[in-house]
Amino acid sequence: MSRYLVTGCAGFIGSHLAHDLLERGDDVIGIDSFTDYYPRSLKESNAARASGRPGFSLREVDLVEAELEPLLDGVDGVFHLAAQPGVRGSWGDGFGVYLRDNVLATQRLFQAISGAGIRVVMASTSSIYGNAERYPTREDISLSPISPYGVTKLACERLAQCYAECFGLNAVALRYFTVYGPSQRPDMAFARITAALVKGESFTVYGTGEQSRDFTYVGDAVSATIAAMEHAAAGRVYNVGGGSEASLKAVIAIFEHLSSRTLDVRYTEAAAGDVRRTAADTTRIRSEVGWEPKTSLEAGLAAQLADAFERAGDDAGRASLLEMLSPGENNAATGQPRRSPAE
Repeated sequence: MSRYLVTGCAGFIGSHLAHDLLERGDDVIGIDSFTDYYPRSLKESNAARASGRPGFSLREVDLVEAELEPLLDGVDGVFHLAAQPGVRGSWGDGFGVYLRDNVLATQRLFQAISGAGIRVVMASTSSIYGNAERYPTREDISLSPISPYGVTKLACERLAQCYAECFGLNAVALRYFTVYGPSQRPDMAFARITAALVKGESFTVYGTGEQSRDFTYVGDAVSATIAAMEHAAAGRVYNVGGGSEASLKAVIAIFEHLSSRTLDVRYTEAAAGDVRRTAADTTRIRSEVGWEPKTSLEAGLAAQLADAFERAGDDAGRASLLEMLSPGENNAATGQPRRSPAE
């Protein structure tokens, strides 16, 4: 049994990570600053999955202002997932928040961890590739982010390298590719799609809908994160991609099929900073860490849609979804994502 500090533990990925660590018997110190990027009530709902469980404590902490060294006392490792997310909000006056909550917060955490001699697994992003020079994208290609958000996350990776070189920081960076699933942030596309289907509202597509992403189910992202803590070499950077590249139009079609409902789609101009395509080459993490994604796109989308129906109290929608699914997909929708045949 280990004791871990999880920053951003009330967020989307962080709350799933805290839950899975507790499930396997680890202790978790969760910290979150509960910023106003999206409603506090949603973050409190995320954190509630772990609250009250043995071995879990939650503290409201701002990494920029708090004294961090005491939080590391007795900790075996740190999962650093706290960040100001999102490409579109990082332009203009909003950039100052990204500098503070991404770059400065990470620098202060690295400074404290360097003196503690423990490992940190940090969340990075596929946004640092920009419109990549080739696909699938390997970790060693040139990095050319096209959004201020991507720039701040690249700066965090560079900070890790600086602290490793000068102070011996033991850091591993994970470049997540479009993580989705239950409790996804409300500003993200899949959460907006499921909300529109449940409420009978319209959904706005930025651009043509032909842009494609490598989608990664949250359970797979969490298993990669834990595996990196336990098995990765210090200083390594890994892509974490689900291997499920699809266009937004294709995803909408799957959601419509799963829900037996038609989505009212509206189109507007592409957003500045949104890339045309992402596709992860996961050879490195497969060979060095032994991780691979297990959840198919349709099974993961079914799980997210079932969660949206349940949160909205739409029993008929959820029952209809479960009735049409295969046994494997039904497991996904009820919290047991479908696995690959080889597992």
